[in-house]
Amino acid sequence: MAFGDRKDGRLLRELDSLHFITGVIYPNRCDNEAYISETINLDKINKYLKKKNKNNDGYKYNLFQIIVTALVKTITLRPKLQRFIVNGNFYQRKEVTASFVVKKLFSDNGAEALAFLHLKDNDNLDSIHQMIYDEISTQRSEKIDSTTESMDIFNKIPRFISKAAIHFIMWLDKHGWVPQSMISNDPYYSNVVISNLGSIKMKSGYHHLTNWGTCSLICLIGEIRKKPKYDSKGNVKMVDVVDIGLTLDERLADGYYYSKTIKLFKYLLEHPELLELDLNKEVDYE
Repeated sequence: MAFGDRKDGRLLRELDSLHFITGVIYPNRCDNEAYISETINLDKINKYLKKKNKNNDGYKYNLFQIIVTALVKTITLRPKLQRFIVNGNFYQRKEVTASFVVKKLFSDNGAEALAFLHLKDNDNLDSIHQMIYDEISTQRSEKIDSTTESMDIFNKIPRFISKAAIHFIMWLDKHGWVPQSMISNDPYYSNVVISNLGSIKMKSGYHHLTNWGTCSLICLIGEIRKKPKYDSKGNVKMVDVVDIGLTLDERLADGYYYSKTIKLFKYLLEHPELLELDLNKEVDYE
């Protein structure tokens, strides 16, 4: 590992002067959020899922898995989305990761667990489908993830000690020195945090980024709803749609780069069969 690199990212030494200065004069991720909202027609996804699940008697393929796979494939093919800025420096991630919260029990007092996916270039919808199944099965058991275990310790010691310790860990966070055992399941150390609000009957919307960790992209998935669709003759029919909200760090790339990125993401959702390809397989979406 070269001097200046982190265990989770390579320092970008080849940055142009504008981006180098941007990381210094705009140091906080929360101050540099851009929010994008998209509505996705589910006609093609619904047909694809029906076909995919036709002879599947086990864990079914679903919309959440489709969106997760489309996101991580987009991130893989658009490498500036693999960047993060910490302590005024730009870094390129060493792997693509995604995280989400698993509700152990759907009740007011139901505990939550943290699920973390480590993706490889040759992953695709089928392998990610299995990863998600494994994570949900594990996190809904009695097992406590290591990040939650670490946080629980701070709640059991005197407050003045725990607060001092947390401030020290925040300093370690700025330099990439937080012990791996404390952040191995921390969603804010992943490439993208995904929240499926539709599973609890909520609409999509805006979610802030955090200055803690390295996550520069948050995706909210809303509840499936009906929307009128008009054809060229003015005829109307009701179709299933889902709203997706994306909050991202605008310092990582310019508007044109993000525009093409969203175009690719939508194209993958409109052609879900492409998600069976390896994540690093290029797609002609222009």
